[in-house]
Amino acid sequence: MATIDAGTKTGRMLVYRHSLAVRLSHWLNVLCLTVLLFSGLQIFNAHPALYWGQYGADNDPSFIAMEAVEDGNRVKGVTHVGSLTFDTTGFLGLSNVDGEATARGFPSWLTVPSYQDLSTGRRWHFFFAWLFVFNGLVYFFYGLFSRHFRRDLAPAGNELRLAHLGHEVVNHIRLRFPKGAEARHYNTLQKLTYLVVIFLLLPLMIATGLTMSPGFDAVAPWLLDLFGGRQSARTLHFLTAFSLVAFVVVHVAMVILSGLFNNLRSMITGYYAIERGDEQ
Repeated sequence: MATIDAGTKTGRMLVYRHSLAVRLSHWLNVLCLTVLLFSGLQIFNAHPALYWGQYGADNDPSFIAMEAVEDGNRVKGVTHVGSLTFDTTGFLGLSNVDGEATARGFPSWLTVPSYQDLSTGRRWHFFFAWLFVFNGLVYFFYGLFSRHFRRDLAPAGNELRLAHLGHEVVNHIRLRFPKGAEARHYNTLQKLTYLVVIFLLLPLMIATGLTMSPGFDAVAPWLLDLFGGRQSARTLHFLTAFSLVAFVVVHVAMVILSGLFNNLRSMITGYYAIERGDEQ
C-alpha cells in the first residue's frame, strides 16, 4: 500500500491506505448491494419459498418457506426451514402493513418498493445488478493491472501458518486490533475474507442470478446443468446473498470497534491515522 506521510503534531501521522479507485468502487458497492437486497426481498415475496431441483413447487419439496396459516381463531406467520417450523408472526409470513396484519414473506419495511409489486422490484433489481457487475469489472481490472490484489490482498506464506492464523483469531476475539505499522495493511483474516467474497461469493451470486434468466439460459444453457436447475440456482442465489449480508454485518461491527472515525476517513479520503513512532 502507498504510505504518503501527512503527519500532524499530535503524535499521530496519516498514511495513504486506500486508492481513489478502491474507495469509489466500495461506496458504489454499498449503494448497489443495499438496493439489490431490498429489491431481491420484494422479488422473493412473490413466491416466498425456495427449492432444490429443476421444477420447484410442483415436484420438489421446499427448503425454506414463509406463509400465513390459520391457527384457531387467529392467523399466524410461520417459517419452515427444512423439517423445522418457527412461529414468526409479525415479521416473516405475516406482518403489519398500515396497522393491518398482511400475508407476505418479508415485511414491507425490508422491501423496495415497500408495497407488493413484483414488476417494479424486478426493474430496480436488474438495473442495480448490471451497475454492480460493471463496477465489479472495473474494480477487477484495476486490481489486476495495479497489482492491488497481489500487493494488498494476497497473504504472504508466513501469514498462512496455523500458529499465525490462530494468533489473529484470538486477537480478534479479544478485540485487539493492529496498531502502528501493522495497521497500514490488511491483516491475514481480512485478506482471506475479502478474497473469498471477491472471488467466490460475488461471482456465485452473479452466476446464479444469470441462471434464473430464461434469456441468458438460451445463450449459456450449461448454467442450468451447473447449478442443478433454475430453482436450485434461486436457492443458491438467496443463500449467497445472505452470506454477503452476514459478511457486511461483521465488517461494519469491526469498523466500529476498531475506530469508526479513522476507518470512515480512510475510505472517504484515503488517509488512515497511525501512532507516530510505530510507523517503521
